[in-house]
Amino acid sequence: MTPEAAQGGATLPTIGAWRTSAAPPAFSAEGLTRSVERVREPVHVVREGREGRLGAAFGGQVVPAPQGNGAPEYPLLATLPPLYPEWLGDRSFLETHHVRFPYATGAMANGIASAALVVEVARAGMLAFFGAAGLSLERVEKGLADIESALAGGDVSWGSNLIHSPNEPDLEQAVVDLYLRRGVRRLCASAFMSLTPRVVQYAATGLSADAGGRIRRRHHVLAKISRPEVARGFVSPPPAEMLRALVDQRRLTAAEADLAARVPVAQDITVESDSGGHTDNRPLAALFPTIRALVDEHQARHGYHDRIRVGAAGGLGTPTAVAAAFALGAAYVLTGSVNQAAVESGLSDEGRRMLAEADIADVIMAPAADMFELGVKVQVLKRGTMFGVRAQRLYDLYMRYDALESLPAAERARLEGDVLGASVDEVWRDTRRFFEARDPREVAKAEQEPRHRMALVFRWYLGKSSKWAIDGDPARRLDYQIWCGPAMGAFNAWTAGSFLGDPRQRRVVQIARNLLEGAATVTRAHQLRTYGVPMPPSAFDFRPRPLA
Repeated sequence: MTPEAAQGGATLPTIGAWRTSAAPPAFSAEGLTRSVERVREPVHVVREGREGRLGAAFGGQVVPAPQGNGAPEYPLLATLPPLYPEWLGDRSFLETHHVRFPYATGAMANGIASAALVVEVARAGMLAFFGAAGLSLERVEKGLADIESALAGGDVSWGSNLIHSPNEPDLEQAVVDLYLRRGVRRLCASAFMSLTPRVVQYAATGLSADAGGRIRRRHHVLAKISRPEVARGFVSPPPAEMLRALVDQRRLTAAEADLAARVPVAQDITVESDSGGHTDNRPLAALFPTIRALVDEHQARHGYHDRIRVGAAGGLGTPTAVAAAFALGAAYVLTGSVNQAAVESGLSDEGRRMLAEADIADVIMAPAADMFELGVKVQVLKRGTMFGVRAQRLYDLYMRYDALESLPAAERARLEGDVLGASVDEVWRDTRRFFEARDPREVAKAEQEPRHRMALVFRWYLGKSSKWAIDGDPARRLDYQIWCGPAMGAFNAWTAGSFLGDPRQRRVVQIARNLLEGAATVTRAHQLRTYGVPMPPSAFDFRPRPLA
């Protein structure tokens, strides 16, 4: 009985013979583990004798049949072509966005996805997004200017973030206007609960048709979604009434609106599974096929000329996870939590050190600052910080009482002493000054609605907690809000004992290249296994190393 028959499989027929020229084939566990790292070379699946072990061979010579001339020969079952990390995703993603790798870094808010991080990633041939959410317009514009200056003259691509701001539509509009004015060509749309006129305006501005009638985009929206109902808006043409309103407001031309009615709002959909920050905690293996099927349905229904690409994000902290995302059919991958731990991120040294100690269970859901009243939550680091527990306590108080004045004296004292670190009156004065400059309507509403005033005071803590983590304020260490998903713990376990285990050595491009290189080797190991080669567990365990 052959080994394949003993394992319940079919025997693969030989397609010729492989003749060794120098190194013999690899049949041992150690040899097979080394072989998967040679992904850029063709690999031959050979048999040791007529019914022996299967192994991997490189170089040599392929001949039609055994020659019998005395040179060592092995029956040949298959030859696998080279496999490059660049080829793991959809080639059209590389062509459309002018990048080398099917890899993007997410727009971590408050400038944590810093200008320096964007520049490094873009120079490495990957797509990076600036973390504009939560920043003032002035700081966003400075970040864009810094990126443009550093990358001037380089043929590289990058983008910036547009976060859904249901409480501040004017701010969302101002950010879009800034992007259009400065020529930002790529936008990561995140945390959207429904389509808004602002994201449609950005996507449709500059649409044109070539001589053959094919619609060309000036601006690209990469929509990060985790729910089918939200995805539908982005993979459909914009609603007709929304386009008419934008034309009436002179934010679009009639020609742009006509073309927009024939293409989806976004050509790239990033399926976001269990991630840091805004997340629905869905597993990628369940969510991705669901969204993929929805995209295919709309592609066929509308007859789009260009295919909608579907990428993957969330939980991608190891090469195996990245390889799994590509195996699901992802056109590209987008990473988040692991980049926050990079030295180029805007997070403080202390915040990065705390991330380096996280395990996969060291995360917690907490109320979101930007959508507090809606009950929306974000995933944050739990280990070493009390933020998650304290933020939830604020939301519980908001749901239980109708005004700050309704808080029992003992409850108010605990709130001021244990959470805010200041009196309610002091916090309101600070909050009032902030909104008088940012949006005076919020102050007017708070004076009329005591419960809204309470929400603004509680949001002060939620907003400040992120800034304390970015600044590394030692007095507020227990209040650090650090967005983090389980991928961070998986990344720490994978990098333990390697150069990437040291927070000071975690450079964003080294993280990316190791994840991609590792994903390619894991993919190669799986390919060889499907041909019957007995790949050992070590072949699926790519270890981090400095990569040029």
